[in-house]
Amino acid sequence: MNRYDNRLRILTEEYETLISRENKRIRSNNGIFERYKYPILTAAHTPLEWRYDFNPETNPFLMERFGINAVFNAGAIKYNGKYLIMARVEGYDRKSFFAIAESPNGIDNFRFWEYPIQLPDLYPEETNVYDMRLTQHEDGWIYGIFCSESKDPDAAAGDLTSAVAVAGIIRTKDLRNWERLPNLISKSQQRNVVLHPEFVKGKYALYTRPQDGFIEAGTGGGICWVLVDDITHAIVKEETVVEQRYYHTIKEVKNGEGPHPIKTPQGWLHLAHGVRACAAGLRYVLYLYMTSLDAPNKVIAQPGGYFMAPVEEERIGDVSNVLFSNGWITDEDGTVYIYYASSDTRMHVATSTIERLVDYCLHTPEDKLRSATSVENIYQLIEANKVKV
Repeated sequence: MNRYDNRLRILTEEYETLISRENKRIRSNNGIFERYKYPILTAAHTPLEWRYDFNPETNPFLMERFGINAVFNAGAIKYNGKYLIMARVEGYDRKSFFAIAESPNGIDNFRFWEYPIQLPDLYPEETNVYDMRLTQHEDGWIYGIFCSESKDPDAAAGDLTSAVAVAGIIRTKDLRNWERLPNLISKSQQRNVVLHPEFVKGKYALYTRPQDGFIEAGTGGGICWVLVDDITHAIVKEETVVEQRYYHTIKEVKNGEGPHPIKTPQGWLHLAHGVRACAAGLRYVLYLYMTSLDAPNKVIAQPGGYFMAPVEEERIGDVSNVLFSNGWITDEDGTVYIYYASSDTRMHVATSTIERLVDYCLHTPEDKLRSATSVENIYQLIEANKVKV
């Protein structure tokens, strides 16, 4: 066997070993969810055919021809009995694209489909796309809403960092053939827009996160609620704050809806991210809240603090100290698969149940925004435990 064939054999064997590896659940001390030992997707999980030219005449050293830097921030959906996540894949060239990976059980053996998603190219100014949210809507379509980024046309000469973010919208019936709709029209920049799965008052409902600029939320008050007459020409006419930001909390800088909310008998269950500033930069964590079944824009439960934060290797990556989620799947037995990315580098899964997550939301004390009230919450718990003993 020559050197080329031997290298190809080793690459193939290592790849198959990686993507077929069984994941292992890690016992949780908090009782709320369980993490798993291994990331479910990394750059190394992307198909070899995407990265290598397998022709020994044009690639005699079997070099990577297209480098993949990271796989993260994936939307999720269960389709035809398979667990599918639509990941953000970023190349060495810093451009992101979408690709679907499929698993038989939702926790391991994720394999990418043969080709990444080729979006209809309606906007020549669009430079980068990322962070897809998938929603199976009651109108019969599966929608995807993502961030469409372009260079700020009003940037000063020589400024190659200023950008503009808008919400792109696509839809499909089979996850393979995608129709692209016009981008959401909004007065402010939008990077976290999520479609509610049901009509509300006969209209499409969106969770938005208005921003004054590409990075800073500025005067944007938090996660907002928008009703849209026509999703094929979606226009933000009025935004009302659903879940607001507060000083000295996990969401003081920004917050944004993650995946679309899950409908439960007690209310709509929401997963969101909160951002605060610290000495190491911006810290992203995940948190939960609930809204009313009859009024999905009315908060009914708001547990204090974060639900998940980066731990151990999750804290290190391209953008460290970050957890981000824009996809989860609920099974008929109530199991919830939470797909989250760590530090803009890799994808993970955690599992819980609707029963546990609702209990967490309804019975965890709220953040009352002061150290004194945090101590009061602990005193109440201590006193309640004395009664039970």
